[in-house]
Amino acid sequence: MRDGKYVVFCVDDDPDVLSFMQLVLEANGYIVEGAGSAEEGKKKFKEINPDLVIVDLMMEEIDSGTGFVKDLKAMGAKVPVYMLSAAGDQLNLITDYAALGLDGVFQKPINPDNLLKVLKAKLK
Repeated sequence: MRDGKYVVFCVDDDPDVLSFMQLVLEANGYIVEGAGSAEEGKKKFKEINPDLVIVDLMMEEIDSGTGFVKDLKAMGAKVPVYMLSAAGDQLNLITDYAALGLDGVFQKPINPDNLLKVLKAKLK
C-alpha cells in the first residue's frame, strides 16, 4: 500500500493496455505502476513493492509472461499474480494456472467490472 491505496503493477508491452489499466484502476482508487517488458518489470518490481501484479502472457517473447512469474516467485514474491491473455478463457480450461504460480487469468480485452470485482475480493 502507498498513501492508503493498493498498488497494482501491470506488465504489458502494449501501451494501450497499460493506459486502459491505469485509467480504470486509478479511477477506482488504486495506484498503478507499469512496465513495458518482462525485463523492465523484474527491475522495477522490488522498488515498487506492489500489492498485486497483472502480467501479459505474450510480450516480446511468446512465454515471457510465464518466465516473469517464475522469476518473481524465485525472488520470493508473495503477492497475487494474474496473467492477462487473449486466450484467457481457454487457458483457464486447459492449464492449471496455480501450478504456474498464478492466482488467476484475465481474458483480453479485459472486462473492467470483472477486473475490479476480482481485485476488490483479492485485496481485502
